Amino acid sequence: MARRAKTPAAPASDLDARKATILEAVVVEHIDTAQPVGSSSVAHHADLGVSSATVRSEMVALEREGYLAQPHTSAGRVPTDKGYRYFVDHLASGVLGPAQQFQVKEFFSHVRGEVEDVLEQTSLLLSQLTSYTSVVVGSGHSRASVLSVQLVNLDARHHLLVTVYSDGTVTKHSVLASFEATHVEVTEASRQLNALLIGTTLDATVQVPSRTDTVARLVREAVSVLHAEAPTMDGDQVYIGGSSHVAEVFEGVETVRKVLSILEQELLVVSLVEDILEKGVSVAIGSEHGYEPLSSCAVIVAPVSVEGETVGAVGLLGPTRMKYQEVMAAAEAVSQHLTHHFGGVDRG
Repeated sequence: MARRAKTPAAPASDLDARKATILEAVVVEHIDTAQPVGSSSVAHHADLGVSSATVRSEMVALEREGYLAQPHTSAGRVPTDKGYRYFVDHLASGVLGPAQQFQVKEFFSHVRGEVEDVLEQTSLLLSQLTSYTSVVVGSGHSRASVLSVQLVNLDARHHLLVTVYSDGTVTKHSVLASFEATHVEVTEASRQLNALLIGTTLDATVQVPSRTDTVARLVREAVSVLHAEAPTMDGDQVYIGGSSHVAEVFEGVETVRKVLSILEQELLVVSLVEDILEKGVSVAIGSEHGYEPLSSCAVIVAPVSVEGETVGAVGLLGPTRMKYQEVMAAAEAVSQHLTHHFGGVDRG
C-alpha cells in the first residue's frame, strides 16, 4: 500500500447561493429522514425569504442539472450522487463531539500490543464512533524499519532473537546454531546486529560480516533468520469492524447482500481503499468508486502516514445519505492518532 499522499483538486463551484442553500437543505433533511424532501419543507427550514413556489422552481432546475431526482411524480426530491458530491465538496470541516474526542484519546492512550491487535481494535473503535462499517488497512511489516534487535543467550547453541519495528511490531525467533557461543559473544553479536540493522527494512540488503569468528557467525545466523521471515510479513492486512451495521443502515435485502459479499473479499476491500486514495480524494460517493455492487454506498477514507509515506488507511462505508461531516471527522481523527501511534510521536 505504501505511496506518497496526493493533494485532491479543489472542487468546482457552479451553483449560485440560493440553489446551493436549497440543495444543502434537501441533503441535510434527506440524511435525517430518508424521505423525499418537498419545497414547502425547504422554504420553511432554509430561511431563504422566498415563497414555496420559488423554491419548487429552483428544485426543478437542480433536478434538470442532475443534482436532485424525483422518485415519484407526487413526491419530493432526493439528492443524486452529483448532489451529494457538491454537498461534500462544500462542506465545512467537522470536529468530533467532546464525548467522542475523549473516547478516541482514551483508546490511543491505552491501546497496546502487536500492530495487528491495534488495527483490529481500531476498526471496532471506528464502528462504535459512527455506527457504520469500518475498514482498517495496514501495510505489511516488511516495509517497517528496525528500531532495535536483541539476541538473548538461552544456552550455548540456542538463542532468542527479539526485533522491534517502527510500526509497533515485536517479533521473536529462535536461532539454533551449530556451534557454541558464550554469553559475552552473544552480547557482542547483539550489539553488532543493532549497528547493522537499525533503520533498515526486512527487504533491504545488508552487508553481513564475512569473518569466521563466533560473533560474526552469530550475526549471519540472525540476519538469515530475519530475511527468511520477510515474505511472510508482506501483504496488506485488512480489518473490518461493525459488519452488523450493514443491515441496519441499508434498505433492501439485495443491497445488504451485495455489500456483505464485497466485505468478505479482502483483496477487493484493499483495492477499493487504494483506488480511492490514488484518486486523491477522501470520499467516494455512489458510482464514483467504480464498484457496481457498492453503487448505493459512500466510502470515506483517511490515510495513515509515517514520514510522509502512506502505510495504511482507515475507512468507513455507509449509504450515500450518511452523516458526512461526523463520519469524516471521525475518520480524520482516528487516522491522525494512528499516524502518531505508529510514527512514535507523543501527543501529550
